Amino acid sequence: MRGIPRNLSSFHLLFTFLGSILVLFVLAPLAGMFLATSLGDLGRAAADRAVTGALFLSLSAGLAAVLACALFGIPLAWILARKEFPGKALLSALVDLPMVVPHTAAGIALLSVFGRETAAGRLLESLGLGFTGTFLGIAAAMAFVSLPFLVNAAREGFCAVPERLEKAARSLGASPWRVFWTVSLPLARRSILAGMIMMWGRGISEFGAVVIIAYHPMTATVLVAERFNDYGLAWARSAAVLLVLAAVVLFVFLRVLSGRRRESRA
Repeated sequence: MRGIPRNLSSFHLLFTFLGSILVLFVLAPLAGMFLATSLGDLGRAAADRAVTGALFLSLSAGLAAVLACALFGIPLAWILARKEFPGKALLSALVDLPMVVPHTAAGIALLSVFGRETAAGRLLESLGLGFTGTFLGIAAAMAFVSLPFLVNAAREGFCAVPERLEKAARSLGASPWRVFWTVSLPLARRSILAGMIMMWGRGISEFGAVVIIAYHPMTATVLVAERFNDYGLAWARSAAVLLVLAAVVLFVFLRVLSGRRRESRA
């Protein structure tokens, strides 16, 4: 019996050590980047209108992508969670496909459908909604590569909602719409919110698909790459630190906000 705690302790120590290596792999490059950037460099980056404009463009386009995908993705997630139909496995695979498609190829694929020389592109142009080199194109590229995060998280959230609660509401005379808005959506919204946050974070970090569609106006990731190519590591690093800081602050804020809402409901 005395050997059991020792074995368990060794097990825990080994797993803690292995997990710490992975955490260090993530933390060390970020810490090195921050430590190598002086406050003066960071202040100059924050005062650079090109940097702040690119950062605002990334954040706003990422938010637009999340809101647009929520409108279409949440209903799709509910269907995948609640309905059985031929081709469901294929549909689920299609939702995940953007995660494995090379992102430069994703940008080319989007241009093949919405570029200026295509029928859809000309239609958008006639409506005053240009795609190439515009906010719309940037948001579409971000949405394409990051939508699986929202759909999959929402699907898991709906799967976790007991169907008996929905059936009970239906038996009491509630319409499908009312059941969705008062039972399914509120109980799944924690997962949906987490998926939206992850989608937003993935969208603003996108480079490959965005640079194919819109080199100008520049998003933050494209600007960092340009600064690195034109001026070297020191110039790119301060802009990269500012981007990471903004993303981390907003990410933590949204996480804390969602946590407080859960506590208030409890």
